[in-house]
Amino acid sequence: MFDYHSHFEAAIAALRNERRYRVFADLQRQVGRFPRAIWRRDGQEEEVSIWCSNDYLAMGHHPKVVEAMRNAALTMGAGAGGTRNISGTNRPLVELENELCDLHHKESALVFTSGFVSNEAAISTIARLLPDCLILSDQLNHASMIEGVKHAGTQKQIWRHNDLAHLEELLKAAGKDRAKLIVFESVYSMDGDVAPIEKIADLADEYGALTYIDEVHAVGMYGERGAGICERDGVMDRIDIIEGTLAKAFGTLGGYVTGPAAIMDAVRSYAPGFIFTTALPPAIAAAACASIRHLKTSQEERAGQQRQAARTKEVLRRAGLPVMPSETHIVPVLVGEPEACKAASDRLMEKHRIYIQPINYPTVPRGTERLRITPTPMHDDQLIDQLAEALVETWLALDLPLNRPDVVDTAPARAQIFAASGG
Repeated sequence: MFDYHSHFEAAIAALRNERRYRVFADLQRQVGRFPRAIWRRDGQEEEVSIWCSNDYLAMGHHPKVVEAMRNAALTMGAGAGGTRNISGTNRPLVELENELCDLHHKESALVFTSGFVSNEAAISTIARLLPDCLILSDQLNHASMIEGVKHAGTQKQIWRHNDLAHLEELLKAAGKDRAKLIVFESVYSMDGDVAPIEKIADLADEYGALTYIDEVHAVGMYGERGAGICERDGVMDRIDIIEGTLAKAFGTLGGYVTGPAAIMDAVRSYAPGFIFTTALPPAIAAAACASIRHLKTSQEERAGQQRQAARTKEVLRRAGLPVMPSETHIVPVLVGEPEACKAASDRLMEKHRIYIQPINYPTVPRGTERLRITPTPMHDDQLIDQLAEALVETWLALDLPLNRPDVVDTAPARAQIFAASGG
């Protein structure tokens, strides 16, 4: 008989052998203390600083957001009570979809339980409903988009990351009369680079393609009202479908898509990921509404994050650390080897009480393993300086290369730099 248990043990062992096995840190966030959190292990509790959170603007701790969630839970209960079709369409959820329409200047919006689900459901449904649709997907699209492309069951072609010439070549070969869906992201979260949105829209217009953009790492953070890179660059009206998340800069939970009423109604009516999923609870919807409304008018959080992200890049580069190029708030620091990446993450936590999760394959290509740092407005200058010192100490302790002329491959030099860094 088949040995099921051994089969799964072998699968896990393979991840361990490749140094890709993931270990979760037991963290308790503290309202009013972000980015500090309580780290629980072996029955002990210690305070750590989180440097890899996707709560980019600390809105998950904002008094307006917490109060909105509390009030909704006290008046409407903890859960939605059903799917959208079966009693789950609550008033805060309707208001949330209206807020999202207004944010992105689109006719209609649909809220899902996560950004992963919204991408998978929307992409697969839109493409499946179009006759002989060709999906043109950027090479570095998120796993949720890739799943949507796969589940569509239509022909797909992958275009080289942000390569407009390659995209045009594929569009031209498909012909102007064929249904085509271009799917891409605005901010790519591992490298922090930005898509040439306007030029992609130009190609879509020329060759008759629909455009679908994932703005999950941009909504809340860019644009006059926080609608994302499309708003910042003045091209929201050029993109057909905009997908976003409520779980990053807005600090709550859920994903959404916005676009023309007919397309959104088709997704609502045909997508299993929408039809058969319990609706977002009213407390979460109310909290998301409060966050979006605040960030539509407040520039303080966005300005603070951009300032601290820029300072973090400057301080880390000045310390000789291998900061990878990034146009946005993402600060990737290259390690280049999975075991060393995990060791660096572990040392930062154990010695310096700094939490940065290692990013290994398949999230990034082999040989580009990294620490992905996400400064927020709450990471003050002192925390940034402490981060730089801790990273330098870690790089020296693990014999990782620093871009500093005073560092040579000798133990005395490493000890000297270690001492100078405050270690």
